[in-house]
Amino acid sequence: MKPHVLCLMLSSIDGRLHASKWTRSSDGDPKAWSTLYEQYQDALAADAWLVGRTTMAEMSKAAAHSMPGGDAPPRPVHRAAGANVPFAIAVDTAGSLHFDRPTVNGNRVVVALGSTVPDDHLRELAADGVSYIVSDEATVDLAALLETLSTTFGVRRLALEGGAAINGSFFAAGLVDELQVIVGPGLDGRSGAPGIIENGEAGLAGQVELAFAGSEAMASGCVRLTYTVGRARDPGIDGTPA
Repeated sequence: MKPHVLCLMLSSIDGRLHASKWTRSSDGDPKAWSTLYEQYQDALAADAWLVGRTTMAEMSKAAAHSMPGGDAPPRPVHRAAGANVPFAIAVDTAGSLHFDRPTVNGNRVVVALGSTVPDDHLRELAADGVSYIVSDEATVDLAALLETLSTTFGVRRLALEGGAAINGSFFAAGLVDELQVIVGPGLDGRSGAPGIIENGEAGLAGQVELAFAGSEAMASGCVRLTYTVGRARDPGIDGTPA
C-alpha cells in the first residue's frame, strides 16, 4: 500500500517555480508568499516530504567524505537508529548528495538511490545517521519507493514538493493523489524559466486528469487551489488514447 501523495507547490500566476524571480504585488512580495507556503506546509502534518536531488542539494551542502573498505553495507534498505517520522526524502539516483548530520530542517533524512550506487557512498550515509533505500534498478523505481516508505518507514501521507522534473515523474507514473497549488500574485515572465511540473518532451497530455476539489483565499493575495488527481480516461488533446 502506498502513501497518500499530495503535491504541494507555490506558483506564480504564470506557473513558474522560483519565487525570488517574481514581481512584487500591492498584497506583498515573494518572501511573504514563501513564508505563507511554509506555514501551510507545517499545518499539513505529513509524515514525510520529498524532493529531488537539485532541491535537496540547496539544503544540504556537506562535502563528500566517502568511507572505502569495511563490511558491505546493507541493501536494499537501511533505517538508521532513531529514524522516525517526519522524514525528509531525497531522490538521488547516482548518490551525489552528502550530509553531515541525519536531519534536514529538523526531519530525519531518507535517500532513494539507484542500484549502481557504490558501497562507499552507502557507508558514508549510514555513518552520518542517514537512512536509505536502494532500488533494484539503475533508476529509482518510484512506485517501489513509495511501497517501502509505507511498509518500512510508516509513511502514510507524503508531501511531494520537488522541482519540476521530480514532480513530473511522479505524475507521469500515476502516483499522485492530490495537487494543491498556492498561487501568489506575481509574474515571472522569463523565457525558459522552470515551471512547477514538467515531463520532458512527452508532457502529460492524455495521462493525467484533474478534478477541482476546492479553493481558498489566503493572506497576502494568495489563492490555494486543490485538485484530486487521476489517470486520464479520454483521449488526450492530441488524440492519443489515454
